[in-house]
Amino acid sequence: MTEQELLQMRDLAEAGQMQFKERANDRYDIGCEMVAFSNSRGGRLVIGINDKLGAVNALSYLELQETTNLLTSIASENVIPNVLIDVENVSVTGGAVVIATIPEGKNKPYHDNKGIIWVKNGADKRKVFDNSELAEMMSECGSFVPDEASVPNATIDDLDADTIKLYLMNRFSPVFKGKNVDELNMKDFSLDEMAEFVIKGTTIEKLLRNLRFIRPDGKMTVAAMLLFGKYTQRWLPVMTAKCISYIGNSVGGTQFRDKMHDMEIEGNLLHQFRTIMNFFTRNLRKVQVEKEFNSFGELEIPYESLTEYVVNALVHRSLNMKSPIRIFIFDNRVEIHSPGALPNGLTIEDIKNGTSMPRNIFLFTNANYLLPYTGAGSGVRRALEYDPNAVFFNGVEDKDITHAANEFVITIPRNSNQAQPQSNLVTDKSNQADNKSKQHRTNLVTRKLTKKEEDIRNFCSVPRTAQEIMDRIGLSNQSKNRQKYIASLLEIGVLERTIPEKPNDPNQKYRRKK
Repeated sequence: MTEQELLQMRDLAEAGQMQFKERANDRYDIGCEMVAFSNSRGGRLVIGINDKLGAVNALSYLELQETTNLLTSIASENVIPNVLIDVENVSVTGGAVVIATIPEGKNKPYHDNKGIIWVKNGADKRKVFDNSELAEMMSECGSFVPDEASVPNATIDDLDADTIKLYLMNRFSPVFKGKNVDELNMKDFSLDEMAEFVIKGTTIEKLLRNLRFIRPDGKMTVAAMLLFGKYTQRWLPVMTAKCISYIGNSVGGTQFRDKMHDMEIEGNLLHQFRTIMNFFTRNLRKVQVEKEFNSFGELEIPYESLTEYVVNALVHRSLNMKSPIRIFIFDNRVEIHSPGALPNGLTIEDIKNGTSMPRNIFLFTNANYLLPYTGAGSGVRRALEYDPNAVFFNGVEDKDITHAANEFVITIPRNSNQAQPQSNLVTDKSNQADNKSKQHRTNLVTRKLTKKEEDIRNFCSVPRTAQEIMDRIGLSNQSKNRQKYIASLLEIGVLERTIPEKPNDPNQKYRRKK
């Protein structure tokens, strides 16, 4: 490196990636700086430049030798475990400057010789006391795998049988196709029978052990509870989502169009995904994309983009951070907050280019049998093709975006910014003279689904007969019940018929409308 390059580096130095010291007089302080760099993303320690003024105060030949030896000694004795640094001497007017390059550590967390753990905090450094932050460091290095950790006191009885069956049928689809088992008749088989189809002579408990959802010590893993739990939040209370639709554009607003109750989101990842997507569909406007008056509208933000972003938040969130996923709908934008910045040194450009380095590898490789993603790193790229206006923030403080430094945030502009003061529905003024039945239909679209209706919607992810739907909600298959729970959902566009041209066909089934 030349003197000119050194001065350019000084002038363009980014906070947190470079630290200047006029002299290496304080051995302990230098060690703390090395610890902070090792626990963060690495950086450079420059000796011979005043950290206040940026003025070069060159080291003499003797100082150069002493400083070089001192830095290597500190790296091996004052940083625990020790680190390897690269030391370079740069000739400048009047002497030389020493540059020590400290790489990001592979054995985090590092601490100084007093046992204190440091990380970079902008241009400064700070101590770490929070166990979740320590766990995050260990996860990055592979010394702790949070999705394979145990869930104390949970048993196989705390898992949802239908979700396990759905997972098995998707993962071992050739086996179940050969046995003529599908989502319509899977309830006819017990979990042990399903396991027997996969491996002859096994039980569901043995199969889940083989698949590593149950640990050798017999305890359920975090991944098992996230994917299959009946009441996941009983065991993992922060593995949830907070969904709020605000009136206005400030997270400090006190008026809401829609605020999801905690009980609505309680459940495993499949339930959370469906509930969040329902929150979007009932709070975002539908835009008419075809000229025909009766054509169906599409969400103002492409449904496919929202699907990718929600799945990413659910699967790639930090399991160490004690905070929920947060989803905010404002008049001018949508924000999706996922706990934890990008892992393993990934950058925003990396994920835009399709680089896939999952944070929770075991969860990631199994969730794709329940959630709609491929795992090939194409999700974000595909989402951006549908909606190129989304903006990503990776652990950067920004008061305008309302997020903290330990979050990955996706901000999606709402182009059709015509929100009404008390409703998220935009109505066409030319339709104001419609008759009462159409007006009633519009009102139904804006209302919130009841729990039974939401259950029916999710149940009909595959086609169901009217009898199956009534059995699901525990009612007799009478016309008044069909009218209340099936016809009403058909009317507001939640369900659709599989044989629309023949409503009374004896083979008629109902499925969730995409």
